[in-house]
Amino acid sequence: MHDELTTFRTSFGWCAMLGHDTQLRALAFGYRSAAAAVAALDPELIAGARLAVWNRPLAGRITAALEGEPDDFADIQIDLDHLTTFSRRVATFCRRIPWGQTHTYAQLAASAGRPGAARAVGRVMSRNRMPIVVPCHRVIGSSGQLVGFSAPQGIKLKRRLLAMESGALCPA
Repeated sequence: MHDELTTFRTSFGWCAMLGHDTQLRALAFGYRSAAAAVAALDPELIAGARLAVWNRPLAGRITAALEGEPDDFADIQIDLDHLTTFSRRVATFCRRIPWGQTHTYAQLAASAGRPGAARAVGRVMSRNRMPIVVPCHRVIGSSGQLVGFSAPQGIKLKRRLLAMESGALCPA
């Protein structure tokens, strides 16, 4: 069975999602076009994928979350096979950060069993294949500053996501 690639539009822009059976393998969001969202995915990962409507319910949930409807996506199976043991722990603990809350890179490092590895957590987050489902936007610097977000518009988009989750009005 091949991976399936689908695109859909949200209030934050176009998304591209790659999945296999019930497992999410990659997600890109915030792009100006479907083609740009697909181009943001790892070319090796999407090689051989077929265009299809994969997991319409998940696409609907992501769309709703980007409209402000809280969802922890805890029931979504994600592909962690490409990650090291430490990176898997980081992704797992990142998924547990509640909607509307943040943790620092240092807190996430400590949760993953490596206090002092905040920079390593930053590298894991910068390579996150499944933003929103693994909510790397909720991870901030130790002094509370917003740092590091690889989605389009970078920190501006991270700020918009956090404001939306906290219920604050945010400019587009």
